[in-house]
Amino acid sequence: MYKKCLEPIIYLILLHTRSQLIKRIPIHMSKKQLFTLEFPVRCSPNILYEFLSTASGLQEWFADRVDEWENVYSFSWNGGTPDKAEILDEDADKFIRFRWLHSEKNEYFEFKIEKSEMSNQTILIIKDFAEKNEIKDQSRLWEYQVKELFHRIGS
Repeated sequence: MYKKCLEPIIYLILLHTRSQLIKRIPIHMSKKQLFTLEFPVRCSPNILYEFLSTASGLQEWFADRVDEWENVYSFSWNGGTPDKAEILDEDADKFIRFRWLHSEKNEYFEFKIEKSEMSNQTILIIKDFAEKNEIKDQSRLWEYQVKELFHRIGS
């Protein structure tokens, strides 16, 4: 009885007692997929990290206005309603991971900084989630944003 479904749906089952079912609510899992983009950068990891992790740095290239309060960043574009993201994890000069407050718990966007072993070049790695049919558009948006970042850091 529990597994009688043709498509993968997870249910939240509310029980009054062990045998009495009150409500069976479908929980729709995100169909978004993780994708990764890499960009070589002519900039030190320290300077790059400031542009990726501080409100003032992010405001230079990512959003028109960025505010931060207790690890929650508020991003707004064109004077619109702000979108908020919390910091999930970070390691100074290496990576920072955010989660939009309106997103699923397992979704995030991340900026990671690595050094190429062969060329010693700094690499910016961006991870984000998008619907499968939107990954190409999201990638283009990131490419545009990163181009603005490079312009700001002189890379």
